[in-house]
Amino acid sequence: MEQNQIVSLSGGKDSTALLLMMLERGEPIHSVVFFDTGWEFPQMLDHIDLLEERTGIKIVRLKPTLSFEYWMIERPLTDRRGYSWPSPIRRWCTREKFNAINKYANQHKPWVQCIGYAADEAERQSKEIVKRRRNLRFPLIEWDITEDMALQYCRKRGYHWSGLYDVYRRVSCFCCPLQRMSDLRKLRKQFPELWQRMLDMDSRIDKNGGFKDYKTVHDLDRRFADEDRQMFFYKLSK
Repeated sequence: MEQNQIVSLSGGKDSTALLLMMLERGEPIHSVVFFDTGWEFPQMLDHIDLLEERTGIKIVRLKPTLSFEYWMIERPLTDRRGYSWPSPIRRWCTREKFNAINKYANQHKPWVQCIGYAADEAERQSKEIVKRRRNLRFPLIEWDITEDMALQYCRKRGYHWSGLYDVYRRVSCFCCPLQRMSDLRKLRKQFPELWQRMLDMDSRIDKNGGFKDYKTVHDLDRRFADEDRQMFFYKLSK
């Protein structure tokens, strides 16, 4: 029996290239699934709308049963409220995403999930197979498409994410603690309204164990502000 190919769409350059290339190659697609964490860049949501409009494919939009802010801040636990910020060893957000996508896919058996890992991140393929033990396919790796190739491919077809990839090399949830410190600096400077949202969430966390490297978002805000002041006076002295 032929398997239903379900495309996992994050909205980033790789998964976008995956979808467009599959369409160009005439591959059968059962459905395209996007999981809206509630923590997406607004530009990414606009991109999803544009992709749906141009391809003519109705994108299945999944959401957590309870908001991520509830899981992080409000959920009653034994000794506290909420799971706090995700971390490398406590990626409850990823678990919720996988569970939602798998629940959807299991309604359409037999299925295979198509994931947009690029050829230059092939090591993620084996890790994903071991971790999830599901029917998975990685077409960009099959076709030897790198991250840079995927981005250029999308740009040539008129997808620009309102400049997100002019700022970042990779785009995920705006408040992901696993992103690089340099990207957090960029977020604070270029997307102040999203940074303020992070500060607001940070202030509501019970027994805040830190956002990154045992530092809270408020700690990082003070650090970045101090760096800005030092840079300002450095420029004045030159």
